[in-house]
Amino acid sequence: MTADPTIEDIRTASERIRSFIHCTPVLTCEALNRMSGASLFFKCENFQKAGVFKIRGAANAVFSLREEDVSNGVATHSSGNHAAALALAAHWRGTRAFVVMPRTAPGVKKEAVAGYGAEIVFCEPTLRSREETLGEVVARTGAVVVHPYNDHRVICGQGTAALELCQEVSELDVVMTPVGGGGLVSGTAIVVSSLSPRTEVVAAEPERADDAYRSLQAGRILPSENPDTIADGLLTSLGDLTFPIIQRHVRNIVTVSEESIVAGMRCVWERMKVVIEPSAAVPVGALLGNRELFAGKRVGVILSGGNADLTNLPWVR
Repeated sequence: MTADPTIEDIRTASERIRSFIHCTPVLTCEALNRMSGASLFFKCENFQKAGVFKIRGAANAVFSLREEDVSNGVATHSSGNHAAALALAAHWRGTRAFVVMPRTAPGVKKEAVAGYGAEIVFCEPTLRSREETLGEVVARTGAVVVHPYNDHRVICGQGTAALELCQEVSELDVVMTPVGGGGLVSGTAIVVSSLSPRTEVVAAEPERADDAYRSLQAGRILPSENPDTIADGLLTSLGDLTFPIIQRHVRNIVTVSEESIVAGMRCVWERMKVVIEPSAAVPVGALLGNRELFAGKRVGVILSGGNADLTNLPWVR
């Protein structure tokens, strides 16, 4: 594969995973259009298998591997969504999954990972602990590592969501995704820059986990240190594969307060009658809190997932 994934790589990924994933719907909402001042098109990956876009990248990675490569299983570290996706993809492939999760991960995500049959090893909620524990797991099992985002196969799989969006909705002015490790926005940026070069790619990130914003400003990766945000799927730092793609193709990163994330999540629940998790609400919070940036524009938004912890809803706290 080339240094950066290409649109052809993403098209190949789309064909590879087509029979395993949902082609999720694109929904609109007049109420949110009025509130944002923009025309919004929501790509609903909250309706995806495993409840999240990450099944795309996990499935593409797992089904790209040779039989001898998966004989000892696959392994990763994840706060939840990639873990569940990899466990499900491994189940489909008939192999084992070993998942390192921070002990602070939401209970609903721990249960999902276990429910898909993965062996979970808990670690401290730091990137160093994740990586060290994953190294121990791989040494013990011989499993192949499928990184949550810093992997060409994963980036290509994640890009298939934007491929579907661009095929369904034309003449978008902006496409927005949340950004954590950068796999989704990287895949999205490759697709959009190839199929609709005039369309801007904008990422949204929690103010309390703003390493991607700071990294883009500094021109080098500035790892996240002890991020504390309700958007638990966006805690990881950029990788050396995702960051250069973001530098080349992402126009802007908008940071979002915790209050705006909660407000965006609640708006989608109440106005669209659609369940999304906090990480998926970050672009919605960015749209509602920065009307001047998006007013009058046609904006595609990838709602990244719907794995909300129903026992710990932010507006009930």
